[in-house]
Amino acid sequence: MNRNTHSDLEVVPFASPTSTDAVERVRLLQLRRAIRSMPQNLTAFVGAIIVIVTLIIAVFAPLLSPHDPLKQDIRNRLQPPSWVEGGDKMHVLGTDTLGRDLLSRIIHGSRVSLVVGLAAVILSGGVGVTLGLITGYFGGRLDSIVGRLADVQLSIPFLILAVAVVAVIGPSLINLIVVLSITTWVLYYRVVRGEVLSVREEEYIAAAKGIGGSTRHILLQHILPNVSASIVVVATLLVANMIIFEASLSFLGLGVPPPAPTWGRMVADGREYIASAWWISTFPGMAILITVLGINLLGDWLRDTLDPKHSL
Repeated sequence: MNRNTHSDLEVVPFASPTSTDAVERVRLLQLRRAIRSMPQNLTAFVGAIIVIVTLIIAVFAPLLSPHDPLKQDIRNRLQPPSWVEGGDKMHVLGTDTLGRDLLSRIIHGSRVSLVVGLAAVILSGGVGVTLGLITGYFGGRLDSIVGRLADVQLSIPFLILAVAVVAVIGPSLINLIVVLSITTWVLYYRVVRGEVLSVREEEYIAAAKGIGGSTRHILLQHILPNVSASIVVVATLLVANMIIFEASLSFLGLGVPPPAPTWGRMVADGREYIASAWWISTFPGMAILITVLGINLLGDWLRDTLDPKHSL
């Protein structure tokens, strides 16, 4: 009886509490518990609702917009919102200087902002995470070269660098995404590199090397999952920054060229009419404010949820 018991105990695999699988299970449990409790967290719930509504509006913009956002009607130019004296129910938020429906342009402008924000975050994240993993794991001369390059880029103000790059390659949707990616990969790189420097010293990394694990397997299967929480948080918060950056460049005339509607350009179009036609700049500005606020609220919740210092 004792011999059988001893034999049974020997075949039970030992799982280190610091293994990648254990860490991932803990984080999944944290995330599931946080999602279930989200309705009780007012700020997180509001942020999630704003993000979901914005995504729905962007995806179904052609179906939701009451008018063609590019159609001009000079006879109805500078028409106030429908609840203001002189407004028309056909144009709920009024019209701009060319008689285009403002609500339709805001709805379609959400597509540009989200496409630019998400695409730039994915592209810059791919570059920054890859460089952070490689330099943090190997160190050496490559780490020094990339580190100095990151320091140089951080020393240049974003707006100056973006204006210089756009002036060279020209304004367009693709170029805008490239510019934003070039100027923000450093954030991923520094966060990931710092965490890799700590993770690579863990015992389970040494064990993976001891059993002959390849460098690619160790980076992708052991190190990357342990830094993924920080990557998600940085990416979420950067989407909001990308939307602001896109609006800033569009405001300066360096974003997506017309006639495509963008929130930043709409704000710029109404700056000369702020006293007589305040709605042209106000409503696109509110769209930027609400969207960025929702993403930041959701990002703060993700940061708190995925923080390894939070206990179950």
